Amino acid sequence: MDLHLLNPLLDKRWADFVAYHPRASVFHEPGWLEALARTYGYQPYVLSNIGVDEKLVNGVPLCRVGAHLVSLPFSDHCDLLVSGSQEMGDILDGLRAEVDRRRFRYIELRPLSDIDLTIWGMKTSQRYWFHELDLTPTLELLFRRLHKNSFQRKIRRVERERLTYEVGASTQLVEEFYRLLLLTRRRHRLIPQPRLWFSNLVECMESQVQIRLVRKNSVPIAAVLTIRHRDTLVYKYGCSDAKFHRLGGMPYLYWKMIEEGKAEGIARIDFGRSDRDNLGLINFKDRLGAARRLITYCRYTNANVGQPAEGWLVSRLQHFTRQHAAKFFAGMPDSVLSMAGRALYKYLG
Repeated sequence: MDLHLLNPLLDKRWADFVAYHPRASVFHEPGWLEALARTYGYQPYVLSNIGVDEKLVNGVPLCRVGAHLVSLPFSDHCDLLVSGSQEMGDILDGLRAEVDRRRFRYIELRPLSDIDLTIWGMKTSQRYWFHELDLTPTLELLFRRLHKNSFQRKIRRVERERLTYEVGASTQLVEEFYRLLLLTRRRHRLIPQPRLWFSNLVECMESQVQIRLVRKNSVPIAAVLTIRHRDTLVYKYGCSDAKFHRLGGMPYLYWKMIEEGKAEGIARIDFGRSDRDNLGLINFKDRLGAARRLITYCRYTNANVGQPAEGWLVSRLQHFTRQHAAKFFAGMPDSVLSMAGRALYKYLG
């Protein structure tokens, strides 16, 4: 069967398709793909067996990251939007052929649905916990399900502390959010995302992106960034100033997400993935009342291609980031830390 590549940023059929497909997520949307392209220089494309003049009924979005393909970089999950085993087999055959033809090292797929890609020749590469909070119960029940010490008491404390709350996507909110993000990434000893990424998200996804932020005496102390897709709210980033953690700003923001989500008809909050050995983060999301299940990333590796110089540099960068970032980035000023993110982050997708 003939397979076709389409540009999801130019082909209107992709936006129309993603708007109605039941397994499409925020990470399939043209706005997310456009932000990836603008920020990191990735060229997104979609592989489908549908011709250019036909209605689009399937597709898998891809980006090249260094010497490999990913569906998709910086996306916690990205389902293959195909139906049936025959269609799945055709698309996966095409993906493997694309890797071989262009001499990529591998392709990694990150499905959310419970599908066994190994029967089509893929191999498991990573497994994560995926967390999702069902918002269909009453607001009162959702509050009772929150952990008493970690959330309920801290949310009630916010009223006594007289914190101020703001939600939106203004330039000022993006700037305040990013300053808190730099503090948080430094605290966790991680490379920060480039400032441009967040500006592009707001510009490309418009009203779907919201920043929720709390202040104490006009000083920003905690913030979260969410993206809406239909009736799902995706929690993507959270950050805070550790000096003010006792005030309960972050628990309050999580509760505002739940409270406002219920009012706006949101059915679920996607809290993303967690490494299986990150017990602190897993426990934190459990205390929110989120359910968790395993998701599996899979790869097809091109056995005929060795590790090219570019791929070697990427793998060494990833190793360095995991092993040595704590010492290397600890003393950097914010401006230099932000520049490091701008230069290096695109290789970590």
